Order: sequence, then structure tokens, then C-alpha cells
Amino acid sequence: MGLGQQLRSLVTENLSLKLLSLAFALLLYSVVHGSQEAQRSLRLNIVALLPGTPNRVLMTTIPEKINVTVRGPKSTLDDLNADDLGSVQLDLRSGTDTRVLFDPPMIPVPPGLKVEQIDPPAIDLAWEDVVVRDVPIQVGVVGTPAPGYVVKGAPGSDPATVRARGPKSRVVVVQRARADAFDVTGLTEGKYTRALAIDHPPERVELDVQSVSATVEIGREVVERPFTRVPLAVVGHTNAKAQPAEVDVRLSCPSDVARALRSEQIVPRVQVASTTEHGSDVLTVQLAIDQCEVHITPPTVVVRW
Repeated sequence: MGLGQQLRSLVTENLSLKLLSLAFALLLYSVVHGSQEAQRSLRLNIVALLPGTPNRVLMTTIPEKINVTVRGPKSTLDDLNADDLGSVQLDLRSGTDTRVLFDPPMIPVPPGLKVEQIDPPAIDLAWEDVVVRDVPIQVGVVGTPAPGYVVKGAPGSDPATVRARGPKSRVVVVQRARADAFDVTGLTEGKYTRALAIDHPPERVELDVQSVSATVEIGREVVERPFTRVPLAVVGHTNAKAQPAEVDVRLSCPSDVARALRSEQIVPRVQVASTTEHGSDVLTVQLAIDQCEVHITPPTVVVRW
């Protein structure tokens, strides 16, 4: 018998018995290895039920998922998915819990499986009361008005305050709500009103308005120009003389008006109304300059005649 015939005989002889033995071996392997224990880690979603009252807020950030390690037969674990276990629900509606423990009974695993580990095993919770506080609105200014003009006073806003609501520790540090800056570039005399957005508040703080109506007033630039020891004119009586005979004058005028003034235009005077031949009086010094505010030192003098 040749070598080829011998090999063929080894393979084909009692073929049915050999195939049956192979099938039993495969089945035994499957049963043995399928019943072997293994472990598997799954990520489960967390659903937190928060208080229905608006006066309590959770400051701790709850993780979106937790890691759950499950042990059991490998064949069962191979068919297990995170969706099969559902979400882990945390009932925090009391608003007073300071710590949440993740216990294995919270995880509904199929029969034959066991929860080995949960990561994190617990979460510490911090709560705060919700407070409401009115804070002023601040409007800044950027840019430069047209030459010869300036911004008069601080910009106003409507409303003047905004209501901030949120955790107490966040709200108490909010001293003001800042609006976008008001651009006054190139503006001339007048009042201007614009809608400006309010900057975003700190995290977890809410404002009851998102924008304000801001107003700025632009006026002519005012400068001061002094004139010292200006002779005082006495009118109304020929022989009347003033003591002192000179005064100091300080003018607050628009810059272009102040630059155009000449010293001969500055003529302070007092008016004597009495018609008697001799007498004296304390009279107020008078001076009017168009578009200027006049300050005189001293404001009154003694006039004798």
C-alpha cells in the first residue's frame, strides 16, 4: 500500500466517529470557556433630578457618566451593552443632600452578573441659596468728539440698574453690570441715545435685561481764562470812586470764544443809583460776556462819592 493510500485511510477510516468526537470537543470547549468568569467596564449615563423650587441651586457639576465594572460569565458579558443597563438616576429634589453614594444595587445587571466597582464611588454635593440683587449699570465711553467738543458728565442709562439672580456667592461679588462702550467719535453738541448690549455676567448669574438705552451729552469744550487787576468802571455818579479800584476776572468759556477775547473787552463796572451829593454804598461788580461764565474777585466793592 502506498503512502498516499495510507494517509487517506487514516483520514477516512471511522470518519463518522471522528467527526462526532470533534463536535463533542468543540462543544466542551465552548461550555468550559463560556462559563469562565470575566469582567467588563461600561460607561453609564447619569440623570439628576433637581429641586423644583427656584430658591436652591446645585453648585457641584454632576459628571455625565460613571464607569461600572461588571463581573460574570464571559458569554453573558459579551452580549451586554451599556444601553441594556439604562441610566443611573439621582434623586436630588430635596436640595439638601451633601453626598451621593453609588451602590451596586443601583445598577440593574442581568442575573448571574455582579457589579464589582463603580468609579467614582461617590460625589460630594454643594448647594447654595438663590438671591436677587439690583446692581447699577456702567456705560463707558470710547473715541473723541469733534474738535472743540467734550463729553459732559457720565453717560446715563435706562434702566439705571439691572436685577442679578443666581447663587449667593456669585451675586454678592457683582458690583455693576457693564454695558458696551458708547462711541462718541466725531460727535458735536447735543444729546445722543443708543441701545447697548450688557456684557455677559459671571457663570450661573442671570440678568433680567440684556441691553440698555444709553445717553451721552456732548457740549462745547470750556476753558478758563484769567484777567488780573482789571480797572473797575464806576457809572451813575461823576465823583464816585471804588475801593478797591481793580478786580480779578476769571472767565469760563467755550475754547473758541476764550481764544478770541481781548483784554479791552473785559470791563467790569458798578452802577451808582443814588443822586445825593455825598454818600457811600457796597455795590456788586457786574460783567457779562456772551457764552461765558464770569467769576469776579472780590464780587463787591465799596463806592464813595
